[in-house]
Amino acid sequence: MNDFSLSNAQYSIEMLGTIAFALSGVVESARRRLDAVGVYVVAFLAAFGGGTLRDILLDRRPFFWVEHSEQLWLVFGLVTAALLFMRSRHLEPTERAMQWPDALGMGLFAASGAQLALAFDSPPLVAALLGTVTAVFGGVLRDVVCNDIPKVFRDHQPYAVWAFVAGWMIVAMDALDVAQWLALVLAAGTATLLRVLSVLLDWRLPAWRVES
Repeated sequence: MNDFSLSNAQYSIEMLGTIAFALSGVVESARRRLDAVGVYVVAFLAAFGGGTLRDILLDRRPFFWVEHSEQLWLVFGLVTAALLFMRSRHLEPTERAMQWPDALGMGLFAASGAQLALAFDSPPLVAALLGTVTAVFGGVLRDVVCNDIPKVFRDHQPYAVWAFVAGWMIVAMDALDVAQWLALVLAAGTATLLRVLSVLLDWRLPAWRVES
């Protein structure tokens, strides 16, 4: 199933997620006072890093952003506009606003990444992990390049956890022969809802208790 394709609705929602991930790269690089080249690199890593790593691990060619080069132009245009018009006062409201498309993109990337892994005959655990990688690893690369501990590892919010849940939901529904579109909607919707609730209710993962 190397010709695995996205429906128009799924593709449109993934574009929203890509925009949110790219904006997260712009915000983080602006805080680090990177130059224009640094802003472009960090934004592209945030937007495409997870899917690229997934494609490398699956030995899938061409990479998804090569196959859909319009996504490259979208991110390029978005970063260019941000460099021209975004100022420091815009960073905080932009970061707050992008939480919602980010949550939607996380859920859909996790579900579609797991579906793609299953299409390449990956074992269930590998499929769930690759779904998580698709949704999370762009942010990890963004923070590493900005010389920071990745946010997903230190903010104690269940972000990667919900991506992993979505991956396992895809695996379970695939075993039950649920239609792919329905499995995608249910898994992505569940992960998105859980992420939104995590933000609104400030859910936290357990943290280490270290004696001073």
